[in-house]
Amino acid sequence: MTLRKMVCSALLLASCLLPGRGHAEEIGTVDTVFKLLGPDSKIVIEAFDDPKVDGVACHLSRAKKGGISGGLGLAEDPSDASIACRQIGPINMKGDLKDGESVFSKSTSILFKKMQVVRFYDKKRNTLVYLVYSDKLVEGSPKNSISSVPIMPWHKE
Repeated sequence: MTLRKMVCSALLLASCLLPGRGHAEEIGTVDTVFKLLGPDSKIVIEAFDDPKVDGVACHLSRAKKGGISGGLGLAEDPSDASIACRQIGPINMKGDLKDGESVFSKSTSILFKKMQVVRFYDKKRNTLVYLVYSDKLVEGSPKNSISSVPIMPWHKE
């Protein structure tokens, strides 16, 4: 076996074994393309909480390919996604936040493609910025979306 084949095999195994970061709760879906065989293509809406920042929740919408290959999990989902993050309670940062730190990821194809959400802290404006994008082992997509969360005092009434 050549070195190239061994490296490709190791990368394939690693991509299958490594789970996405974080957990998202599905909020709902809408169908976008009717498929005679298999599930329809759709837009999925999911919610997740920032694992290192209490008081911030994000909602994500993403395209999911249908049909037979989509139903079997073999299709590559489009790189279209949108994100909205909001302060939902008092903000408590757990430890140091690193710019570009991954807060959520989800596999969007059987091999090497992931949708990622990363966080940045704009210290000057006291704002958290969340970026969603899609990456691939060889070539990612420039399609992206951001959401800003100004850190504000939280008053319980």
